[in-house]
Amino acid sequence: MSTVNTRSEPSLFPSEELPPVLAPVPAPVEAASPAEASAEAPGADRTPRARRGSRLAGAVAAAAATSGDAASAGGDAPAEKPSRKPARSAKSPAGTASVRAPSTLSGEALPAHRVSVVVPMYNEVENAAPMVDAVQAALADYPFPWELIVVDDGSTDGTGRALAAHAKTVGPHVRVLQLARNFKQTAAMQAGIDAARGDVIVTMDGDLQNDPRDIPRMVARLLDEDLDLVAGWRQRRQDGFILRRLPSMIANRLIRKVSGLDFQDLGCSLKVFRGDVLRQIRLYGEMHRFIPAWLATVTSPSRMAEEPVNHYARQAGVSKYGISRTFRVIVDLLAVHFFLRFGSRPGHFFGGLGLGVGSLGLLMLAYLAGVKLLGGSIGTRPLLSLGFFLLLGG
Repeated sequence: MSTVNTRSEPSLFPSEELPPVLAPVPAPVEAASPAEASAEAPGADRTPRARRGSRLAGAVAAAAATSGDAASAGGDAPAEKPSRKPARSAKSPAGTASVRAPSTLSGEALPAHRVSVVVPMYNEVENAAPMVDAVQAALADYPFPWELIVVDDGSTDGTGRALAAHAKTVGPHVRVLQLARNFKQTAAMQAGIDAARGDVIVTMDGDLQNDPRDIPRMVARLLDEDLDLVAGWRQRRQDGFILRRLPSMIANRLIRKVSGLDFQDLGCSLKVFRGDVLRQIRLYGEMHRFIPAWLATVTSPSRMAEEPVNHYARQAGVSKYGISRTFRVIVDLLAVHFFLRFGSRPGHFFGGLGLGVGSLGLLMLAYLAGVKLLGGSIGTRPLLSLGFFLLLGG
């Protein structure tokens, strides 16, 4: 498959009708009244939708049953309007955030939206089909349109071919983008974001360590609390300590110190964004680890939150990261620090630097001038040239 030019994709879905790349919205679940439930025969067959065991289907059915009971008890009384007051995550005495109860996902409590799930993959042929199936199973009963965009980042093990073949068996809402070569994770993620057409964008890894079943809960929190970012927090991370968790702890501490953002797990790829805000920034280098810091340049940190998510040990394939990534994070962190502090006023940085260099050169020349006045020789001194060029450079 040839390289896809993601710039040619439209930024939003048409409002008149849903394009074929969208997963179909499941039919609403109708809850039976107590009288109908008691009259049903004990051996009656259940509908295929009732047999589905996903968490989202359970939430939809529970919400529908609640609304049905309320309607039967209240007669023609108007239904209570869902509260839009932001709910806060409870914290334990130790300061760890607890898992919020999932919001109602019946389609009535949340505003209409479209979700794009972006997954970059590189040499993950063993996880290609299982990842697509996991996302499909997690969002099969999602009450709003959604799409899955998988970006093959120049894999050499057949990941792109496996994704393209499996996507045909799942449906047109699964889109595969193949890059001409390996551009690294950040560039692959940006390509998927450029191709995304939803107004809610989800990013996650393709190694099956993230749980797609967390997506509905995180999207619900984003919309219910009117946030711009909900980032995953792997409280029980299933990775080795030396090669994975220790570098991540060091990087998170440095990023918190520089950015001022109180996030516990900035390295978790499972994040949910408001699309119009995410599209205001561009990712390059290894900057996917600093997305919350970049977002802080276009929105308020108070509109960002962290949500505890599941995390699993890798079952197939080989990790592409190690202890060496800590040094790349430090270099990128310097760039982030510069842009956060001086992005809108670079003259303050370069002006201060020039003032310091020029002052140092001026001091050197003043010293040599004093030596000359006292009868000393300065013509052959290297300090004269150094002071001159420092003053000129400043």
